[in-house]
Amino acid sequence: MAKTIEPQQLMERMLSKQKTTVLDVRATDVFEEWKLEGEAFDVINEPYVNLLDDVSALEGRLNKDDEVVVICNRGNSSTLVVEQLEANGYTNVVEATGGMSAWGEYLYRVKISDLKDGGALYQFVRSGKGCLSYMVVADGKAVVVDAARMTEVYEAFAEEQGVEITHVIDTHLHADHISGGRSLAAKTGATYLLPEGDAGEVTYSFTPLEEGKDIQLGSSAVTVRPMHSPGHTPGSTSLMVDDRFILTGDILFLASIGRPDLAGKAEAWADNLYTTLQEKLMSLPEHLYVLPGHFAETTELNDQGAVVAELGDIKKNNNGLNVKEEQAFHRMVTENLPPQPNAYQDIRMVNMGKQTPDADQQKEMESGPNRCAVN
Repeated sequence: MAKTIEPQQLMERMLSKQKTTVLDVRATDVFEEWKLEGEAFDVINEPYVNLLDDVSALEGRLNKDDEVVVICNRGNSSTLVVEQLEANGYTNVVEATGGMSAWGEYLYRVKISDLKDGGALYQFVRSGKGCLSYMVVADGKAVVVDAARMTEVYEAFAEEQGVEITHVIDTHLHADHISGGRSLAAKTGATYLLPEGDAGEVTYSFTPLEEGKDIQLGSSAVTVRPMHSPGHTPGSTSLMVDDRFILTGDILFLASIGRPDLAGKAEAWADNLYTTLQEKLMSLPEHLYVLPGHFAETTELNDQGAVVAELGDIKKNNNGLNVKEEQAFHRMVTENLPPQPNAYQDIRMVNMGKQTPDADQQKEMESGPNRCAVN
């Protein structure tokens, strides 16, 4: 029986830069859209249909005694390929459990910082999707921000920490992934908050996330302070935490900025995006640490696997922030944009409560990279 490797182990290899040969047996067009990335991975693509009867297509590309990690979409076709490789003398074949689907759902946790009054701020990194979510903890209470649909991760960590999840926040109506916010709030009895500017078509009840209405964690001095920052969506809202960190959602990333076109309104929303970036965020103190809603490249992860940078450094290095002329900025965020996220219109409908896909359909809708950045 072939050895297996779990998403957590793949993540550990990625962070440690442990060289790993990967044979991806999905169709080439699917592979080119979305694959394992990072300095650790040497990835070869050969569709499984080419390997079921004859593995000669791999001759000269793989050494039979070297470790080879085989990955497919969900762990079905990789099993067949592993059997073929072993039957043809490959001695160290490892199967990636659950395939790219499991990789796309895996979240790992990084502690960003201690906060006032014994509090702490954690980042949950969804490595295969480039999605980031957060938990702010203090005085036995917790606030979860931009939860993935795999809500058991947050529930388990809250239980481990002995804290109660009292508030669940979505910084905007997501188009690249299905939010776990409402589900998590329902399971825990927490208050679910969503910016009213994004909620015009939602079918469920929520509490408006509004600038000027801070969230205090118990009796501690730790607060989550909303700051309306429209542009990616009309309601997009950043969150100041402990006066040292700003969770920017999909407005500002480390290396790029949020795109304004995922509701088909790029022209209308580009002006708001420009104002938010140039007037609101650029005027904030440079010592603030930015914690975005996404990352695009594995190079954005630091040695601990976290995605975080000082605003001053982002101001120097982020091309989206450095286009000062308004018309040039407008062209940049409305023309020649990358492809939209997979099934983004349907994902928006799910997050509005207008569609209720089953678990398999949700997996399929979320396949692929997030693509929420301008570049």
